[in-house]
Amino acid sequence: MGRIALAAKITHVPSLLLSERPGPLHGLRNDAIASLKEIGRRANQRGVDTFLVFDTHWLSNFGFHLNANARHKGVYTSHEAPHMIQNLTYDLPGNPELAEAIAAEAQKSGVPVLAHRVPTLALEYGTIVPMHYMNADGGKAVVAAAAPLFASVDENRRFGDAARRAIEASDATVAVLASGSLSHKLVNNESVGDAQWSVVSSEFNRQMDLRVLELWGSRRYDEFVRMLPEYCTKCSGEGLMADTAMLFGLLGWNQYAGEAEQLCEYFPSSGSGQVTVEFHVAN
Repeated sequence: MGRIALAAKITHVPSLLLSERPGPLHGLRNDAIASLKEIGRRANQRGVDTFLVFDTHWLSNFGFHLNANARHKGVYTSHEAPHMIQNLTYDLPGNPELAEAIAAEAQKSGVPVLAHRVPTLALEYGTIVPMHYMNADGGKAVVAAAAPLFASVDENRRFGDAARRAIEASDATVAVLASGSLSHKLVNNESVGDAQWSVVSSEFNRQMDLRVLELWGSRRYDEFVRMLPEYCTKCSGEGLMADTAMLFGLLGWNQYAGEAEQLCEYFPSSGSGQVTVEFHVAN
């Protein structure tokens, strides 16, 4: 039987990569980078063979999708921020069998999911950037799931629940990553520059993010999932926080009672709120 060995909400912002280069951001994201590397270390320690990434940078207009390619290989430059992520190479195995099992299980719950074995379907940076730190040697398989822009919170919950069932019925040991921000109101164009890295663009959003971290830290998950439908819209959620709804669906929604371990300080990036948190699961 398969198992979920690790589950986490993670950051994937381009400023992680800028922090490694000479310039005004040099070293500023060391804490966040260390948190991603720590997730990778824990995945190694727990025998993980596959990363399942709920990727809010892979936005889907029509339904749910999984990248089921047997190999992910390419050189990535971001169309959104080509000056920040440029010529980032990746070469990672996939897990087509798990991707197709998740799709099949989701279909049973009435969630339309397609698993694609299409070599020209590339990964997005919500997957590539975390793998750069967690899976640098390419030793672990990767399955990426898109964030469906027009799905409801409940559909995303059901997708996450189906992913859990499919993993448990497989022979895989999986780390599940919700890759995306907390609040996500980005700075306006006139504010782009060195100052964009130091402030959350909405004080309301910042306060809501801090409240969410407080709820997670005190295991008040029932309150959190009840606020999620409004949180994801009022705080400009990245991909409408599909990744977070999927993750909590996988964890058991309001029945989840595990520890939320914050692995880096909450930080701003281009106006958004960012963090890495592991949600501990029983093994």
